[in-house]
Amino acid sequence: MQAKKVFQSMAPYTPGKQIEEVKKAYGLTKIVKLASNENPFGYSDKVKQAIPTMLDDLEKYPDGNASVLREKLASRLDIAQEQLIFGCGSDEIIDIICRTYLEPGTNTVTATPTFPQYRHNAVIQGADVKEIPLIDGYHNLEAMLQQIDEQTRVVWLCSPNNPTGSLISRDKLIDFLERCPSEVMVVLDEAYFEYIEKSSNPNSIGLIEQYTNLVVLHTFSKAYGLANLRVGYGVASQKVATLLNIARGPFNTTTISQRSAAISLDDADFLEKTYQENLTNKKAFMKECEEMGLSYYDSEANFLFVKLPTSGDALTEYLLKQGFIVRSGEALGHPNGVRITIGSEEQMNELASHMKAFLS
Repeated sequence: MQAKKVFQSMAPYTPGKQIEEVKKAYGLTKIVKLASNENPFGYSDKVKQAIPTMLDDLEKYPDGNASVLREKLASRLDIAQEQLIFGCGSDEIIDIICRTYLEPGTNTVTATPTFPQYRHNAVIQGADVKEIPLIDGYHNLEAMLQQIDEQTRVVWLCSPNNPTGSLISRDKLIDFLERCPSEVMVVLDEAYFEYIEKSSNPNSIGLIEQYTNLVVLHTFSKAYGLANLRVGYGVASQKVATLLNIARGPFNTTTISQRSAAISLDDADFLEKTYQENLTNKKAFMKECEEMGLSYYDSEANFLFVKLPTSGDALTEYLLKQGFIVRSGEALGHPNGVRITIGSEEQMNELASHMKAFLS
């Protein structure tokens, strides 16, 4: 059996270290994972209480239209229900976009480093990928515009960007959309939207009515704490959403994930606690980094990319031995740094003490 030739030069996604793997390798009993930008405060108690009631009818297929979640989310966002597409995480929607719009002879424009699945899925579809280096962690929007040509089908904007956390402001986003050809899709991946400081909220979904080439991606995996249930969504014009739903698998989100996401939308207290705790702990950790003489990128997310005078691998390995899992910059296309998820106050204080010991 012969696969596409492109697979000969590709490899499967390599996840970060897992808790049980580290326990076994280092003989540890307590592990703190701050590598995958998960919510350290878990998820809504309302979801936890409701899940046991969702275990009936597992032999039946889920609602392929995600009707309850669709109705609730459309009402919350003040959009038409037909503008929504749901995915097994927003990762799947990225794949669906690539399958729908990209093919050999086309190209796509993205930043680097950024979320690697944009490139990964585009390459599988045979499209050329134009990667534009970040400037101080931010998208070089001017250079990205200059790379758009007649074969460009999709531009990817990750905001806040992963792995740097930098945000594209509303003014810069609007300027980009004004100058981008209307036939080129602009995908704004806002996986960390709920962590953006409220005064900086770009209110990007409201721009879709004017800029019908804009698609906005959100997820329940980060601030809502439902990463294991795999549910994300995209908002687009009805025309674009219809095309994406044609390419979408018919039962790609489960009943449990749909209902849990819908319930989590009603727990404003949990989301506010997550937002406030993250902001407080992140600012405190920034101060700790400054006291250690370390710089970092501006971050509007639930992580901080810290620059190092040594390799990210070296600090990552040291912290593993102390029971902390972080993500090395070497694995993210950005050497000499680490991406650290913001955890609880206690976790961040302990982590900072280990970092100080390493640097000394």
